[in-house]
Amino acid sequence: MFGARIGRHVHIYPSARIYLPWNLEMGDESSIGEWALVYNLGPVRIGAQATVSHRAHLCAGTHDYRDRSLPLLRMPIDIGPRAWICADALVGPGVAVGEGAVVAAGAVVVRNVAPWQVVGGNPAKLIKTRVLQP
Repeated sequence: MFGARIGRHVHIYPSARIYLPWNLEMGDESSIGEWALVYNLGPVRIGAQATVSHRAHLCAGTHDYRDRSLPLLRMPIDIGPRAWICADALVGPGVAVGEGAVVAAGAVVVRNVAPWQVVGGNPAKLIKTRVLQP
């Protein structure tokens, strides 16, 4: 596991790419899908029962464009429990996706997503609040 902190019953597809395993923490029953990229220069936390779908990109690194030397910034990403990052979505540096939130396919998330919200588009915007059926 190369320093990754992995819960029980976690599934990571063999084609998923995890850049720095020691910067990854995954809760119980979470998953990372086929061809997903976890570019975790900063810490990435994926909560219990959260799903990162195929070809999604979690990007926890950027550069400070305000500085001429463009220093590297290693910013965390926090995916809450039961959240779903859909196929081809991008979650940017320093973003927290709340519990039960859904990031729609192909969305680009550059700001925090509140718990139980569904967001989509580029940049991602609120679509609706998620309501679970009993």
